[in-house]
Amino acid sequence: MSISTPGGENRPGLVKVGGKPAAGAKPGTKTTTGGTGGKTPPKSGGPRKPITPIKVNQGRNWGPIAMFVAVGVIAVGIIGWGAWAAFKPGGAGYDWETRAGGISGINHVTTELKSNHTYNPEKYEQSPPVGGTHSYVWQQCMGNVYDAPIPNEHAVHSLEHGAVWITYRSDLPADQVAALAAKVEGKEMMLMSPVVNLDKSISLQAWSYQLKVDDASDSRIDDFIGALRVNATQEPGAVCSGGNTATGDKPLTEEQVAALQQQQQG
Repeated sequence: MSISTPGGENRPGLVKVGGKPAAGAKPGTKTTTGGTGGKTPPKSGGPRKPITPIKVNQGRNWGPIAMFVAVGVIAVGIIGWGAWAAFKPGGAGYDWETRAGGISGINHVTTELKSNHTYNPEKYEQSPPVGGTHSYVWQQCMGNVYDAPIPNEHAVHSLEHGAVWITYRSDLPADQVAALAAKVEGKEMMLMSPVVNLDKSISLQAWSYQLKVDDASDSRIDDFIGALRVNATQEPGAVCSGGNTATGDKPLTEEQVAALQQQQQG
């Protein structure tokens, strides 16, 4: 015996929750519970108008951009200037001999300059001298600025150690003397003194090198010092302290040297 549902009863409404459509429902239709009779409720307010997006016109902030560009230009300029300064003829990018050879007007003595020691006065081919036989004692060259002539024999020994000796004529204006002194004072392997009857206003000496100029503002002075100080030496590592500090035109005698040595030891 089969049990059947009486024809007068209504089936409860079906709710679609996903998956396949409920039995008896047409594909693409929605079923709901309640009193709409299966019809989709009408939308209120009619069709919606599309919303036009609002464009915000934001101008560029040129301040940071301009600053960035300016910094870049300055950096490129600094790098370019440094490269030019280093690799120009005689620039710091070259070895010291090449730099010295690139200084206009420099005189390089290529003949042998003896490094013998003596207690006797010496005659030199160059004035002021740039090398040769010299005193056992060097002239102190720890940035010393002497206000009177010093013995050539002691100064040449300083050149042997790698010092640069700046000399000037006694009638050089005081402001130029001061400008030269500023290049010497407090700098090891540098000394300065006047020279009687100098044929140029200023003369610079290093071992086997000489440059004569007319004015203390001449840029070649700095080029000479930069290339030859310490480098033009016959005794690498030699010191400039503990030397003779006396002025005059005569080198120390053997007795005076012995007394100086005893004074330094005691």
